[in-house]
Amino acid sequence: MVYAEEYMTKKVHSITPDATVSDIIKLVKETTHDTFPVVVNSKVKGIVSVHDLIGKDELDEVSEFMTPRDDMIVTKPHTKIMDVGRIMFRTGFSKLPIVDENNNILGIITNTDVIRSQIEKTTPKKLKKIVNSYINLGYEVTTKRETIQIDDLIPTQANVYEDELYGRAYELKRGLAEPIIVIKTNVNEKYILVDGHHRAVAACLSNIKELEAHVLEINTDKTMGIEKTAEKQGLKSLKDIKILDEEKMNCSSAYKLRANILEL
Repeated sequence: MVYAEEYMTKKVHSITPDATVSDIIKLVKETTHDTFPVVVNSKVKGIVSVHDLIGKDELDEVSEFMTPRDDMIVTKPHTKIMDVGRIMFRTGFSKLPIVDENNNILGIITNTDVIRSQIEKTTPKKLKKIVNSYINLGYEVTTKRETIQIDDLIPTQANVYEDELYGRAYELKRGLAEPIIVIKTNVNEKYILVDGHHRAVAACLSNIKELEAHVLEINTDKTMGIEKTAEKQGLKSLKDIKILDEEKMNCSSAYKLRANILEL
């Protein structure tokens, strides 16, 4: 499990309530940041961004136009990183202060940190774990990096979550997504999708035709258990995966989701 404290920036550039617009402009130039927690004796009192400066005079004080603590959204160090991402997505905030139980500032986390956590967290370790699992089952396994067509994927996961699809689509369009993990056997010309269902569905909705993949080539002429499970669930292509998180995921709403992702 990955938590916010693992990716937060501990050195936080903060300001005090009596700082002026001129002080903020100077801090923006010095740090290249655009959002600053308002802190007094380590306690978070509010937050201010460059957008709040519009129409303000240089000598106006932060306390007059900051977002006060009661109206802020903060998070805790042991919040799961994906929960932080969901909060950001649903609120539109790109930066969240991290506080302890007594409202002391501990750090700050950005949407870039959330994306970075997803890129860095799994590939080598997860790939090795999956490979070792099949070796321990007695299979002969070799691996290679390859670009594959998403139409050639056989999914093994019946459901994905709508809100996470937006994050995966964002990563894909900016070249930030890690490779999916698939299995190739002697039985089927297609690839069995082991890890990366959200990425694959997001690619499908984004009209992306191919993905980078870690391909586990398993030397067997028998249908594997994971493929039999997929068959029992009626999973033959990515179109068979259900998208959750919407009350009625009908054709109309699925079309709307696709349109929203294409606009990213």
